[in-house]
Amino acid sequence: MNLEVGFGGLAVLIVLLLLRLPIAIAMGVVSLGGISLMYGTRTALGILTSGPYEFTASWALSSIPMFVFMGYICYYAGITENLFRAVDRAFRRFNGGLGVAAIGGSAAFSAVSGSSLATAAAMGRIAIPEMIKNGYKPGFAGAIVAAGGTLGTMIPPSIIMIIYGIFTETSIGKLFIAGILPGILSALMYSLTISLRIKMNPGLVDAGYAARNAPAGSDAERTAAAGSILGIWPIVVLFISIMGGLFAGLFSAAEAGAVGAFVALVIAASRREFDRAAFANSVVATLQTTASIFLIGIGAILFTRFLALSGVSDYLTTIIIGLTGDPVLFIIGVSILYLILGMFIDPIGIMLLTLPLLYPILLDLNVDMVWMGIIVVKLLELGLITPPVGMNLFVIKSTMPNTPLEHIIRQVIWFVIADLVMLAILIAFPPISTFLPSLLK
Repeated sequence: MNLEVGFGGLAVLIVLLLLRLPIAIAMGVVSLGGISLMYGTRTALGILTSGPYEFTASWALSSIPMFVFMGYICYYAGITENLFRAVDRAFRRFNGGLGVAAIGGSAAFSAVSGSSLATAAAMGRIAIPEMIKNGYKPGFAGAIVAAGGTLGTMIPPSIIMIIYGIFTETSIGKLFIAGILPGILSALMYSLTISLRIKMNPGLVDAGYAARNAPAGSDAERTAAAGSILGIWPIVVLFISIMGGLFAGLFSAAEAGAVGAFVALVIAASRREFDRAAFANSVVATLQTTASIFLIGIGAILFTRFLALSGVSDYLTTIIIGLTGDPVLFIIGVSILYLILGMFIDPIGIMLLTLPLLYPILLDLNVDMVWMGIIVVKLLELGLITPPVGMNLFVIKSTMPNTPLEHIIRQVIWFVIADLVMLAILIAFPPISTFLPSLLK
């Protein structure tokens, strides 16, 4: 064991992250430097040669670019905009109906995007201008979409769940199924938060809101409403194609990505909006996103090897289990750690940074890894909207450059509170996460 080198590497990593060095590069540099100190440069180069290949050659990871591609196809084909219009028609008469529609649209788009950032970016460009035009204060509108975007991590298919499943050797199919009920409950919690906020502070939506919610009376308006609701069919077809096939055992989670991308491409090809330029944009965006995810994954693999070789993982496992043998207390401690890290580091980076340390402890405590996966996802969702470095906040800010970031942060705090309540519910009632997966054969 080389604990001095191991803990020294952790300290150097923290310093590099505070200096804003990309997490993939920081983990790679620390890992290779530490292994070189312990076992020599040749060993470090050998691990650098084999580690990245072993990670990227994983069959399960092939689903990531496919799910990302599926989401971008839907965006560039105009399916996202039609989706928001349909949900808007369904909820426009409710208190805070347009905000609830933004949450509903985010939830539905999450079922084909797999990414919180993609969901926030897509819905931000569509829903925020509509809300502002209809009387919503810009900060409130931005906070709603920032929170709704986090559903892209929980509602399947989820890229975070795929990576978690690979690193913890947990069934990705079960993780996908497990995310359905928590995802729906999170969307309902956000919708309730919107309604309560408007009741508490009616000034968040001005007088134009009342006119906006006047019930549709004419036959033409009813026909338009029915037509827009029918426009949601591509999302329904995609979700049933993916989740129905997984639940029925027709294909694996890795194959589900290819099925979803193919179905999305067929649907998009039938739409006039999806031309050669839109297809090219989808491919380029997919390549950029996938490359970023894989680079972070490679850094995490190297860091995992470094911690194992230094003995830090085994040492911390022994210490923590000695302090508490109660899985719930341990998970509460992990939650506090994730909430702190979420203020400064991106979600994939947090997960891949901490899993090498936490996974052995979770196994020794006999924690259900599907349940823990949902807890981790909810914690990562919180990090996306937790200042000062909540990624969704900056994505939303980029879509509304004239709105100060502080205005969005001031309103998003209420959604952070809603997420904390939801987290407590998920910890207190594990069957919410484990019931549906238990039905799988």
